[in-house]
Amino acid sequence: MIQELFSLEGRVALVTGAAQGMGRAMALALADAGADLLIADIKADGLSATADEIAALGRRALPVNCDVTSIEQIRAMFARLDRDYGRIDILGNVAGPGKLGAPEDIDLALMADVVLGLTVARFCCCQEAGRRMLAAGAGSIINICSIGGVSALGRGNFPYSVGMGGVAQMTRELSTEWSSRGVRVNAILPAQVINPGLVERMEADDQLEAQFLSGIPIGRLGQPQDIAGLAVFLASDASSWITGALIPFDGGNLALNAGGTPGSLPGVKC
Repeated sequence: MIQELFSLEGRVALVTGAAQGMGRAMALALADAGADLLIADIKADGLSATADEIAALGRRALPVNCDVTSIEQIRAMFARLDRDYGRIDILGNVAGPGKLGAPEDIDLALMADVVLGLTVARFCCCQEAGRRMLAAGAGSIINICSIGGVSALGRGNFPYSVGMGGVAQMTRELSTEWSSRGVRVNAILPAQVINPGLVERMEADDQLEAQFLSGIPIGRLGQPQDIAGLAVFLASDASSWITGALIPFDGGNLALNAGGTPGSLPGVKC
């Protein structure tokens, strides 16, 4: 009975950002649970590698090169989904731009690009998936948001946090609009999860990793594969009464008071 609740046999998932990081980890987890997939990314080599890994699990993977900040390419991707699968049961809305800028200096064109890529384009994915799911009477949408969408990060994260704030509220609104018709919409809120861009930033600033860890009581940065179980849970019938949730994926970051101190930090008395 429990295994059946988590099974995704017979279902079709679309996961963006599947060439690396959390998108790749989510795609592999959904495949391992039984889903067939359309996977999307702009990185062709990484996307092909993920498709091969999914095939090795015995599931079908259709790789589609797509810039998910382009409304035209998103719609073309869903048209491809219709031709090759004819259905969608799960959307993993993962990919999106992350750019930094001080609010007093940021160019308005860059700000508009970030909001387009993080909020408007992700809504387009939700809308395209939602229309198909509503027609079928069932579906699960999983938006990757951020702790920055519900709390302030500082450090020049203004455009990113504003865009992710839109994703958080979009998740709540879509859930309220669609859940009674069978379509659940939830969001995962990561803190700092290792990816090439984050590694590059930490290498450029030797204090940054320690700063991140000071806000993570569990004592380590996230790894992409940490998302696997949560993704399968939200995609499956195991979470059938969970919708509109913004789920922290943050090692305890949001639970930590601003004046609090993780007990595991060396030399710190609590």
